[in-house]
Amino acid sequence: MKFFETSKFFSLKKSTYINLRWISVIGQLITVNTVYFILNFQFDFLYLNLVIIFGILSNLYLIYFNNKTQLSERTALVFLLIDIFQLSFLIFLTGGITNPFIIFLIIPSIFASSNLGFKTNLLLVIVSIILIIILTFFYSPLPYPLDNEFVLNPYIHYAIPISLIIALVFLNYFAITFGIQSRLRKEALDKMQEVMAKEHELLSLGGQAAAAAHSLGTPLSTIKIITQELMQQFKDKNEILKDMKLLSSQVERCNQILKRLSINPTIEDDFIDKDLAISDYINEIVKSFKEISQKEFIVNVDQFSNPIKITKSIEIVYGLRNFIGNANKFARGKVFITLKSDSYMTEVNIEDDGDGYPKDILSKIGEPYLKTLKSPEKSKLGLGLGIFIGKTLLEKNYAKIQCRNSKTRSGAEIIINWKNKDLLSI
Repeated sequence: MKFFETSKFFSLKKSTYINLRWISVIGQLITVNTVYFILNFQFDFLYLNLVIIFGILSNLYLIYFNNKTQLSERTALVFLLIDIFQLSFLIFLTGGITNPFIIFLIIPSIFASSNLGFKTNLLLVIVSIILIIILTFFYSPLPYPLDNEFVLNPYIHYAIPISLIIALVFLNYFAITFGIQSRLRKEALDKMQEVMAKEHELLSLGGQAAAAAHSLGTPLSTIKIITQELMQQFKDKNEILKDMKLLSSQVERCNQILKRLSINPTIEDDFIDKDLAISDYINEIVKSFKEISQKEFIVNVDQFSNPIKITKSIEIVYGLRNFIGNANKFARGKVFITLKSDSYMTEVNIEDDGDGYPKDILSKIGEPYLKTLKSPEKSKLGLGLGIFIGKTLLEKNYAKIQCRNSKTRSGAEIIINWKNKDLLSI
C-alpha cells in the first residue's frame, strides 16, 4: 500500500464518539426526569426512559464488545442511525416538531459530515430530513399542561421543519467542504514532513560518507605504498606481479569511489553547516540544477545588496529549491532569479519564461492538490505540492510569499520577502 493511501478510508475515533453519546443520554435522562418529577409534567415517562436505556445499552456495547479504537465507516453509520432514530422517537412522544429539542435531531449528521465519507453523510442527511417531515405531521401532543396552553400558528408550524432542513443541508455542506480541505492539507503536511525527514537523513548519510572517506584514506594509502614496494621486490615473478597490479588497481578504484563519496557530501555539509548569505543559498541551489537541466539560469544580485549571513536552515534551502525547481520545470528555456536586499528587507524574485499559472487556479496558488480545468494544460501541471511545501517551509521561517503571473515575462513569478531582523533570528 502506498504512503497516504489510508487517508482514503474514513473512520471515527471510538472514545470521542462514546463520550459524546454519554453526554447525550445523560442529558436526556436529566431533562426527562426533571420535567416529570420537579415540574410535574404528565407524559409517557416509562416509554421515554426505556428509549434512553436503549441508548445507554448501545453505548455499553461499543465499550465492551467493540475492541477497535477506530470505528469503521459502516459501524459509525449504524450507530449514528441508532442515535437519530432514538432521538426521533423521544421527540415523537413529546410533541414532535413543536418540541424545542427538535434542533438536536440534526446534530448526528453534522457531527459525521467532517469525519465520514460523502455517501454516508448523504444517507444520514436524507434520513434526518425524512424524520423531520414525519415528525411535522405525526407526533404525540406536548406534555400536560403544555398541550392545552400552547397553540402554534400553522405558518410557524411548517416554518420550523423548513428552517431545520435548510440548516441541516447548509451546515453539512460546509462541514463536508472544510473536512475535505482539512484532510487534503493534512496529507500534504504529512508528505512535507516525510520529505524533510528524508532530507535530514540524506544529510546525515552524507556526513557519515565523508567521515568514512576521510578515515579510510590513510589505510588505503598505506596499502598502496606496500603494494608498490612488493611489486618492486617481485618484478621478476610474473604470477605474483600480476596479482600485485590487480591489488594496486583495486586500491586506486577504492580511492576514486571514496573521493566521489566525499566530494558531494562535504560540499553539502559545508553548505548547510556554516552561516551563508541568501545569495550563497541561491547559487548553490542553481549549481545543483545546472548539472541536470538544459535550461539557462540568470541570477542577478543587486550590487547594493546587504549580504547578511544567516544560520543554517534546511527549511529555507528546501523551500527555495522547490520554487526554483518549479520554475525550471515549467520554463521554456530561461529561469530568472533576482536578489535585492537593503538594511531592512531581503527579496528573492523567481521568474520563468513558461506559460504561467492557469487563470482558474491563480487565486488558489499555494493550496495542495490543485488541478486546472483547462484540458490542454492538465498533463503538464502537477498537484501543487511543490509550491505548497515551499510556501509552508518558508512561511514557517518568517517569509512573506506572493505567487502571480509575471508582469514583465510570459511565465510565473514568485516573490519572497523577509525582514532582515527575522532572517537573523532564524
